[in-house]
Amino acid sequence: MEKEEYAIVLEYLPNGYPLEGKMMPIAQAIGKTNLTLLELVPRRGVALTIGEDVYIGEGKRDKVYYILGRLKREKLTESAKNQLQEFIKKTVKEREKEFIEFFNKAEAINKRVHQIELLPGFGKKHMNDILKQREVKPFENFEEMKERIQNLPDPEKAVEKRIIEELTNVERYNLFVH
Repeated sequence: MEKEEYAIVLEYLPNGYPLEGKMMPIAQAIGKTNLTLLELVPRRGVALTIGEDVYIGEGKRDKVYYILGRLKREKLTESAKNQLQEFIKKTVKEREKEFIEFFNKAEAINKRVHQIELLPGFGKKHMNDILKQREVKPFENFEEMKERIQNLPDPEKAVEKRIIEELTNVERYNLFVH
């Protein structure tokens, strides 16, 4: 897994976490590539804005002093959760090809559960329809999936919901978040 180069600021807490007593500014962010939740410490005198794209790669960082570490899901603020949903929605649209590839290549996890069934709203029937249809011809986009499979829940929304679940809850299997 490659390292994150850029992150999107979900929340900026200029005085740190209220209950922790350390008055150190902190930003809650998500990596753009691997969707990793991170805690960032900005450089002295730098205020980060919500939605801002910041460089967190190996080279000289202009705004981020260092990466404190992974952000624990229970520390996500309500505001950060709202930003997260917006970011995920945008990411799924921008990286549609990647997520369509998931539907074209998803496989069984074990004898009883298939990766597709882990998507909210998708059951055995939808999974079987998707498997049949992708044998005929691989899917090219979400629209085409909805046209080819009757009564299919919105695959784009299902992927968004699953990513949010993987980021905010402990899931037994992660499809999109490492």
